Amino acid sequence: MAHRHHERQNTAHNIFLEFHKHRPQSLRKIKEEENKGDLTPSDVPMDFDMFQHVMKTGVIYATSRARGHGFDPEDPGWANMGQGAPETGPLPGAPPRDFQMSIEDALLEYAPVTGLKELRIKVAEYYNHLYRQGKDSKYTFENVCIVPGGRAGLTRCMAALGNTQVGYFTPDYTAYQQSLGLFVRITPSPLLHMNPNEATMPPEDFKFQAVGRGLGAMLWSNPANPTGQSLEGEELEEYVKVARELNLALIADEFYSHYYYDGEAIDPEDGGADDDSNWPKTVSSAAYLEDVDVDPVIIINGLTKNWRCPGFRVCWIVAPKPVVNMLGSAGSFLDGGANAPLQKLSLPLMDLDFIRRDTWALQRTFKKKRDYLLAELARIGINVKWIPTATFYIWADISKLPCPLNDCLVFLEECVKHKICDPDHNITII
Repeated sequence: MAHRHHERQNTAHNIFLEFHKHRPQSLRKIKEEENKGDLTPSDVPMDFDMFQHVMKTGVIYATSRARGHGFDPEDPGWANMGQGAPETGPLPGAPPRDFQMSIEDALLEYAPVTGLKELRIKVAEYYNHLYRQGKDSKYTFENVCIVPGGRAGLTRCMAALGNTQVGYFTPDYTAYQQSLGLFVRITPSPLLHMNPNEATMPPEDFKFQAVGRGLGAMLWSNPANPTGQSLEGEELEEYVKVARELNLALIADEFYSHYYYDGEAIDPEDGGADDDSNWPKTVSSAAYLEDVDVDPVIIINGLTKNWRCPGFRVCWIVAPKPVVNMLGSAGSFLDGGANAPLQKLSLPLMDLDFIRRDTWALQRTFKKKRDYLLAELARIGINVKWIPTATFYIWADISKLPCPLNDCLVFLEECVKHKICDPDHNITII
């Protein structure tokens, strides 16, 4: 029995290594042929040594393994728990979305590297309406930079930073570590929790580590991918205060800021007012700035998650005006700007009443998904330490499953055999 378990682990791990071009099987073949003395140049696999072997993210790997077993995103027989994207179709109770347009000739030109002015204005209005009411300092379109996707937003930020240490939490979005490692001026610095049983780091611990490590910037997701936890209220305000006091660029990935399940407002379907006086819970660092052009807080968000349009690749960075100018310069040589026609098509999605109604429908739908999956995980013995209050992620623990299923790569291989796509022990609800 133990031998079979070990064999399954070896198989799963070899598949993983082969996929990421470490090629243990190919290397063994070469060594065997060399020992026999009849290796020819045509037998040697082409390594293209001028390139580095770039690791895939868990999402890409899981999806690739699932496709090898017949995965089709349109097949209802599959449960895709590996792709970090929401369902893109209509939700019950959500307002209709009109995605038809006639593309005028002007939209065939390059868009400005900071985005179409009309969209930038709407993004600024969104933040002012939800998070800046009653405050003297307000965002304008000059505080908004439209970018072709969240990763492009991260890349622009990293390219614009000078020689500095950039902190990030563990666990957090896996692409952070990879993107931080691309730029020679940046030294990535992981922040470790003093208490591993805490889902989020208290502000005093954050300040202690930021000072001790000499951080110039901090990159984090809030609410957090992949734990589903959120910093908000006084704790989030303290984080912003730390950034202000230390002159530390707080780069906040807020792509899941509409996915909250513990708000106090009453859903219109349950009798709550269906007007601008009754918004579902959302959270943003923007609420705690003293001056939007002075406080070093950079917010990354977009249509990918909260608006459920990942294919648009239309996102934004909200920041002090001088930072937006630098981000525009970075975009001129990195990505050239976001898609002009899709920016135009995005304008109705930024109408405030649409956002309010759509967010109610989103939270209503995804809360049901979360509650269902939590119950099923408990039933089959998969522990969840932190119940997610936000996002569509569950940080699940498979260590108590029978061997070898408690190995994440074996777990994936067994999942895809049963038409379940999951990157490891981090389960995504979609």
